[in-house]
Amino acid sequence: MSPDRTLAIAERIIRQIVKDRRSAALIIVAPLIVMSLVGFSLIDQKPILNRVAPGLLGTFVMFFTFLLTGVSFLRERAQGTLERLMTTTVARGDILVGYLLGFLLFATIQAAVILTFTIVALQIEYHGNIIEIVAVLLLVVVVAVNLGIFVSTFANNEFQVVQFIPIVLLPQIFLSGVIIPTDQMPAVMEAISVVLPLTYAVEGLREIMVMDQSLADVWTDLVILAGFGLGLLIAAVATLRRT
Repeated sequence: MSPDRTLAIAERIIRQIVKDRRSAALIIVAPLIVMSLVGFSLIDQKPILNRVAPGLLGTFVMFFTFLLTGVSFLRERAQGTLERLMTTTVARGDILVGYLLGFLLFATIQAAVILTFTIVALQIEYHGNIIEIVAVLLLVVVVAVNLGIFVSTFANNEFQVVQFIPIVLLPQIFLSGVIIPTDQMPAVMEAISVVLPLTYAVEGLREIMVMDQSLADVWTDLVILAGFGLGLLIAAVATLRRT
């Protein structure tokens, strides 16, 4: 891999997204609207809001990061930019890591917006170190970016990226413990939750924010999330075809 080529691709992605007002709206405005609707509907039920806040954080960070990455990466394919890169001598790994770094910047900003709104506007009560919460969310961002890149390689238009949401994200929302703890689910559903990355994000965030644990206490969840991120990146490299 060539660091110079990778960083050049990341820089181009950053410049392009900065110029795109629709992407800027997706990064900032959309999460705030959805978080407001969900959060303020529970504002008078603080115990419930405090209990579900870790799951909502992980879910919304993954959802909006996946959407941003999937749509933006597909746009690169539709405009022929990715195909032109693929016809050069640039390695597929360089291309995808460059895209990862470019999208990662804006996905991190998006995650920061969601976390700040949850803490400041919704005024949830939480335990644990804010830096450790951020660390878990950053791993969620990496997983979601790679998931968005991987899934978008199978889509032909933006509508198809959205169609993947019920297949890729909804099962995670229902089976990861956001709504019902995984140990209270039927055995089959609990078994499925084991292979869903959001399960480990929710567990890690809940342990830190509700149970006042540290990163050392949730290291298993962190390692598994990192494994998902790496595995999805490798899968995306494998499915990216040269023209």
